[in-house]
Amino acid sequence: MSTAVSIVLAGARGHGRWHLDNIRRLQDKGIVRLAGICELTPLTEEELPDGLGSPEQSADFGALLDSTGASVAVICTPIPTHTDLALTAARRRVHILLEKPPAPSYAEFRRMADGVAEAGVVCQIGFQSLGSRAVPAIRELMAEGAIGEIVGIGGAGAWARAEAYYRRAPWAGKRRLNGVDVIDGVLTNPLAHAVATALALGGTTRAEDVTAIETELLRANDIESDDTSCVRVTTAHGPQVVVAATLCAEDPDDPYVVVHGDHGRITFWYKQDRVLLQRAGHGPEEFEYDRTDLLENLVEHLTDGTPLLVTPDVTGAFMKVVEAIRLAPDPAPLPDGTWHLLPDERRRVVPGIDGLVAAAADTLALYSELGASWALPARTKEVST
Repeated sequence: MSTAVSIVLAGARGHGRWHLDNIRRLQDKGIVRLAGICELTPLTEEELPDGLGSPEQSADFGALLDSTGASVAVICTPIPTHTDLALTAARRRVHILLEKPPAPSYAEFRRMADGVAEAGVVCQIGFQSLGSRAVPAIRELMAEGAIGEIVGIGGAGAWARAEAYYRRAPWAGKRRLNGVDVIDGVLTNPLAHAVATALALGGTTRAEDVTAIETELLRANDIESDDTSCVRVTTAHGPQVVVAATLCAEDPDDPYVVVHGDHGRITFWYKQDRVLLQRAGHGPEEFEYDRTDLLENLVEHLTDGTPLLVTPDVTGAFMKVVEAIRLAPDPAPLPDGTWHLLPDERRRVVPGIDGLVAAAADTLALYSELGASWALPARTKEVST
């Protein structure tokens, strides 16, 4: 363990439990050592996975970084805290794995990214799907012309969340809290990977790659933010991207991204690292790929110079989408009769939404263009570079 990289985890409950388990896995390999946990209330022994020892715990993130001498901070805290915590680490020359979305606004994203760069530390953004080896494999197929000329990229996410999901934390389902941006919507948080992955496959990663964004933001749940939405991103050089998503699915299924060519299509189920290639003159071909863990990649970057997979710069286009959603009018409530409550699961369902989500990804059309009776005309934001 003498060569293991010391880690502090900020936010160890909720999704942070996944990071705890992942740190334990890497600690078992001798790659990292969990030196500290930052939580408002310390974790109990029962909450700590076996084998992690007794890391120092504190509610003061900066003090914990100082006392542990950690080299890396994993930040998995509420969205509005990301920038300040990342800069707290950067000022101490502590490298960062920052959960997605990296910030609730483009201004906060730039403050974080510029501050990290000025401090001379590295930052990995936690879009785990971009660690999939399927991503470069799909890009290679596209470059080779396997499905002909690329005409567009679609993304589909039909998930379900119970009403309790929006009561899990004060910021859940909020656009703003106490005057501070949160932007916890379906496209910016739970299905953010669908947006980021679709953009990445098309080579639209940097903020300057985006020229216009159309949004349709709606909600069935009694929340501020959106739970049933779609977005179209027009790019300077790459293909157009359309992503549709809901947390009110009838039959929830794995999200996917589909690349449309004029001679075929490539479908990528990014949570499974599974790819289906369909092209003219060939039978369907299916492939499965490994995935590089982003914390492991960050450690390897620090120890032997392995290229970092998800730098802040390559999430700039995604953050332009977040900004367009932030600046859009508040999501419209779906009319009575267009959704119903499943009593056993205590979740709201929008009949027909599964098919609409799939159709949007398939045709690159928005809900309003697909004839959804409850959809509003898209709101377009021209993006300055």
